[in-house]
Amino acid sequence: IFDKKAWQPLPTGDGQKLSIRAQTNGKFYQNYSISFVEPWLGGKKPNSLSVSFSHTIQSRGGYNPYGSSGGYTNPYPTYDASNSNMKITSVSVGFGRRLKWPDDFFSLYNALSYRYYDLHNYSLFPGLATGTANQLSLNNIISRSSVDQPLYSRRGSAFSLGLDFTLPISLWNGKDYTTMSSEEKFQWLEYYKWDFKASWFTQLIGDLVFHAKAEYGFIGYYNEDIGPAPTEGYEVGGDGMGYAVYGKTIVGLRGYENGSLTPVGGGFIYNKYVFELRYPIALTQAATIYGLTFLESGGTWKGFSDYNPFGLYRAGGVGVRVFLPMLGLLGIDWAYGFDTVNGRDGSGGSRFHFILGQQF
Repeated sequence: IFDKKAWQPLPTGDGQKLSIRAQTNGKFYQNYSISFVEPWLGGKKPNSLSVSFSHTIQSRGGYNPYGSSGGYTNPYPTYDASNSNMKITSVSVGFGRRLKWPDDFFSLYNALSYRYYDLHNYSLFPGLATGTANQLSLNNIISRSSVDQPLYSRRGSAFSLGLDFTLPISLWNGKDYTTMSSEEKFQWLEYYKWDFKASWFTQLIGDLVFHAKAEYGFIGYYNEDIGPAPTEGYEVGGDGMGYAVYGKTIVGLRGYENGSLTPVGGGFIYNKYVFELRYPIALTQAATIYGLTFLESGGTWKGFSDYNPFGLYRAGGVGVRVFLPMLGLLGIDWAYGFDTVNGRDGSGGSRFHFILGQQF
């Protein structure tokens, strides 16, 4: 960047990526983030270093019966977004590397993350509407991928096993959490989360490809007196494009509304299965376009006491994917949800889903 001779017309690097992002829908949600990825740390091996920082402001608002300016200039009631808000500041440092054992397809990723919550009249933690909380976690992912290419995969498989956890501070400090205030109880959040994902690609006839995928997730806690971390959970259903304000994991399941399959109180176990047939329409350097038909099912539960691996919500449909170098992956799916959710009519049925940069 600082070499004048490199600007012909723009300097090139070794695949480093700097991302600056700002997102808002007005007063009620704002997110600002910056991240940097160095894929060749040291310049000799594909060891990646990633650093990220983000700040999020989420407001729920409330009615002000006196209007703006205390009712002197505007006597009509107004909706004030400052009545209830939550601010989250996050920083993360990660390191990834290729492994030679058991074979060259394995890789390992480790990341240390810190998150600070500042709540003002915001009911996220039980019994704590105004206060602060901290979260220090270590994320570890071991994966293996033998997929032939990422845009239109014909053969190979991909597996990943992840463990994200905080330190079990409540088991070490000897404090009695049954009589503790909510602010002290949630001073340091605790949880551990297991995630497993597996995908297979098989070339059937010509360029016709069969894709199968399975996902499993579980979130647990160390101390019965604290219970599950309010910031964690699985939100299942819909296009998977919703934003997770705090640690929630968004899991798409086409044919249903966003998050509609999540039980009251949150989901801490989830299963998902996908079966697809893909066929290319155009495979060129300018664009990759393919059509697909799919069947998928999934569900989420509060815990093992109500876990039913066969009680899944089912859906099927068709779609198309378009990859353009300047825009990334775009797509649209028509899906039909075969089941009703909690007895609500119309919770499944026919739905269209728009896809941006995501593959189910």
